[in-house]
Amino acid sequence: MASAAEQLASNISLASIGKAEELKKRIWFALGALIVYRLCSYIPLPGLDADAVANMFAQMGSGMLDMVNTFSGGALQRTSIIMLGIMPYISASIIMQLLTTMSPTLAQWKKEGETGRRKINQYTRYGTVLLTVVQGYAIATGLESQPGVVVDPGLFFRLTTVITLVGGTMFLMWLGEQITQRGIGNGISLIIFAGIVAELPSTLAQAFELNRTGAMSVGILLALLVGAAALVWFIVLCERAQRRVIIQYPKRQQGNRMFQGDKSHLPMKLNVAGVIPPIFASSLLLMPLTVANLYQAGGPEWLSTVTAILGPGKPLYIALYVAMIVFFCFFYTAIQFNPEDTADNLKKHGGFVPGIRPGKRTAEYLDYVLTRLTVIGSAYLSIVCVIPEVLISQAAVPFYLGGTSLLIVVNVTMDTVSQIHSHLMAQQYEGLLKKTRLKGGRR
Repeated sequence: MASAAEQLASNISLASIGKAEELKKRIWFALGALIVYRLCSYIPLPGLDADAVANMFAQMGSGMLDMVNTFSGGALQRTSIIMLGIMPYISASIIMQLLTTMSPTLAQWKKEGETGRRKINQYTRYGTVLLTVVQGYAIATGLESQPGVVVDPGLFFRLTTVITLVGGTMFLMWLGEQITQRGIGNGISLIIFAGIVAELPSTLAQAFELNRTGAMSVGILLALLVGAAALVWFIVLCERAQRRVIIQYPKRQQGNRMFQGDKSHLPMKLNVAGVIPPIFASSLLLMPLTVANLYQAGGPEWLSTVTAILGPGKPLYIALYVAMIVFFCFFYTAIQFNPEDTADNLKKHGGFVPGIRPGKRTAEYLDYVLTRLTVIGSAYLSIVCVIPEVLISQAAVPFYLGGTSLLIVVNVTMDTVSQIHSHLMAQQYEGLLKKTRLKGGRR
């Protein structure tokens, strides 16, 4: 027989969304914020020649710039005020999380709850401003090195470019926080999601254009579309996969009554880190290479050599990409799940894993299971994220059809749908409680 929660979940439909006024407000707010983000991506930086910028990107070709352009929703190619996107904030978050594990002060702030989280977020914002200033100045000088791109090069152009890019990045960071608080889903992830989805029509058109010109056969095009669908299925399967550790609770007595022992399970996801490792790895690799690519034309010869060696699809780039994904998988999993704390909580509530002694032995067992899951999860993420690199270098496939973009889109979609489902469940529970109170009052 289905439980009460399962019966409530079965009653959830699209019609129930129309009755949830608060949920509708949150969805409309999130959609409005994403529309504002898309409008900002079309506002160009001041002091640039649009035709010269278009020629510059045409000469640089595809590859790495296409990847960064996809994550920014086309803002990079349009040299928009938000061309850096949300990547400086993500990089600052990486640095703060690394420092949290090394600094006792930051570790203590993390344990303080909401107050400590606010302090860490404040320092993350300071780090975002600093990184944006550095990257913005590098981009400004890189644009000046390109002939004819900057109308009036000089200190004033660099200053206005840095200020504009800092303002654009900080606005995106604020917009993402507002979506998280007043909208639905994770705001930062939704901004990246919106940028990738916005480039879908153009990348599909690019794929069909390659087929029309004969650069890509019909068989390869159909194989890519079928492969993309199969990849989506594989991502959903792995993201929903979990290892359920059985938890046994002993018999307990309350007053004169004896209650039988309960049996539950502790779900441990195959991919605890989610989409964070690929985003972190991409942000650390792509943005420095983008700045280096801007300097490549008029820069030293060694810079051109480094850019060529670390180009997308090259063995060294793939090796660094996989190494970063594996590192961030283990790092973020260690932050999200602490086996010792979990074992202590189970011991306090009388729970234990059958055949494992409570306390230290349970913590060691959970750490053993988590390590094996993280190895498989990091391998899954690495395989999915390396696919686009191989396709780009070997078959000239548009970046969107690769695994990294699909991974982000599928994960963000599943997370957003899950939050919508939770809001609807909470609304149905509130409705049941109101009916119960009304019936009690009539009696």
